[in-house]
Amino acid sequence: MLKTLTTTLAFGLGTSASAEDAWMSIPAPVPMPEAAQSGQADVNGISMYFATFGDADNTPILMIHGGLAHADIWSAQVADLSADYRVIVADTRGHGRSTNDGSDYSIELLATDYLALLDTLDVSKVHLVGWSDGANIGYEISKTAPERLASHFAHAGNVTLAGVDPSVETNEVFGGYVNMMAGDYVKMSPTPDGFEGFVGGISKMWFADKADGLQQVEAVTVPTLVVQSEHDEAILAEHSAAIANAIPDAKLMTLKDVSHFAMFQDPAGYTAEIRDWLEEQ
Repeated sequence: MLKTLTTTLAFGLGTSASAEDAWMSIPAPVPMPEAAQSGQADVNGISMYFATFGDADNTPILMIHGGLAHADIWSAQVADLSADYRVIVADTRGHGRSTNDGSDYSIELLATDYLALLDTLDVSKVHLVGWSDGANIGYEISKTAPERLASHFAHAGNVTLAGVDPSVETNEVFGGYVNMMAGDYVKMSPTPDGFEGFVGGISKMWFADKADGLQQVEAVTVPTLVVQSEHDEAILAEHSAAIANAIPDAKLMTLKDVSHFAMFQDPAGYTAEIRDWLEEQ
């Protein structure tokens, strides 16, 4: 599996997408707005890039990106949401501008990094918006530190390996995403030549199974919206439904006409769904 995923580096966006097939391509995100605060935080033995936007005094939003990505993929959402919320973004360990200390990647470790970052920023509780690995980190924090989360908007996460669509390994749109992130990694990373090894480390985490994952989330008490994309290349719709069924009082929503990369493909619609969820809280 790791070898197959690494070969996606050779793919481009070979599909021809029409206006009505937004899910078949990944537009580049707009530039990030100017941050109120940004820098490198020393957490858990690494240097973790973070930025904050807006100055509202309500519960902040923490936005956690997916695997191979970085904080700037949230640019359209940050520009909108920061008008009414303090928004916190960061580059996960080893991603973007953040370092790794040689540790193996695991969702558990990444969750402790984000909790340490919140401690550094003196933030006690957040609304968490998580995408892909970010949603998985959110599920982990929901289990281990539920008092830190006011809610969880969990898009395209999986709690068992059985939730991953096997066809993602050869999907051209997903391959195009890997290519996009490869270019960003070279520009951002303190180890710009290390992308292939980085992909290998993240892939090992992706394909590590947790057979009891659905049982593990049955005790989650954090208000949770499980979000599935209609054309998701990576996460099976029945798995998202199973997560929503396992978490007490969780809701399930399907984003129409978009794929795993909905925040790129329909940024305004994606942000509107986040706003609607937060207003419910």
